[in-house]
Amino acid sequence: MVNANANPASANRPLSTSDAYSDDQHLAVRRRIHDEYSVPRVDFAEWALSRLVWRGDEHVLDIGAGPGTYYEALAARIPDGRLVAGDLSLGMARLAVGRAKYSAVANADVQNLPFPRRSFDVVLANHMLYHVSDLDRALDEVRRVLKPTGCLVAATSSQYNLPELEQIIRRTFGLLGVRTAELDGRPPARFFLEDGAMKLGRHFFAVARYDLPGAFVFSKPDPVIDYVNSMREQREPLLPRGISWDDFIAVLRDQLQRIIKHMGELVVSKLSGVIVATDAGGFANSYVNEFIISRRRK
Repeated sequence: MVNANANPASANRPLSTSDAYSDDQHLAVRRRIHDEYSVPRVDFAEWALSRLVWRGDEHVLDIGAGPGTYYEALAARIPDGRLVAGDLSLGMARLAVGRAKYSAVANADVQNLPFPRRSFDVVLANHMLYHVSDLDRALDEVRRVLKPTGCLVAATSSQYNLPELEQIIRRTFGLLGVRTAELDGRPPARFFLEDGAMKLGRHFFAVARYDLPGAFVFSKPDPVIDYVNSMREQREPLLPRGISWDDFIAVLRDQLQRIIKHMGELVVSKLSGVIVATDAGGFANSYVNEFIISRRRK
């Protein structure tokens, strides 16, 4: 539900994934803040890819590759392999071509992948499956292009990620006259850590979930404001008529300054992670082989 008195310049205008991620400006802001203000500091790409044991010759599809965020970490793991990038956003696909030496880059939709069956050992889906309108169709496509022992590595966030920041944002909306029901009327994300394993389990034989808890620690409002500004397209349509985004940021800044002055810092809990899914590879390989051997003996 959108506020009936919402800003006419932005209300009721659907924002497609390709529009929201036409370039990496907002992603770059969030990556910088994660790098500078996270405790502990963890290279998420390195951590995520370490959930698999790599041979070095895998064929990998990085779907939703963006500007090539995972390229270096992936390339280091497959010196004899092949790394293909795909992204629904043409702008992102162009950035990937300019910034990384992929074997190939495709302007591709995960719901209709332009690759033959059993093409890849690994499909990486980095914080993108919650954007997909038909998740079951997308997972069928991922399973189709994976080899029988291939693995899907899907990074995502918890539905309880950044709860303190979300509470401050909701309070700011409330101070500006937005009712809680209007905030709760936003379309829900489709793929969290909490439900992702179950959804992948409908398509794959074995699923494993790995969590990475942490926190942001802020001693000043500015990086928090930058983070919220990077999500403007999603939040601004909820503002009442006559209330500008600058008005919203001014009230938000006041809230942040009060909290930091009182507490000394703002700590925001983070929880993201990776879900690995496979039919007979990765962590499930030895179990599947033992099962097959035991069946043959019978």
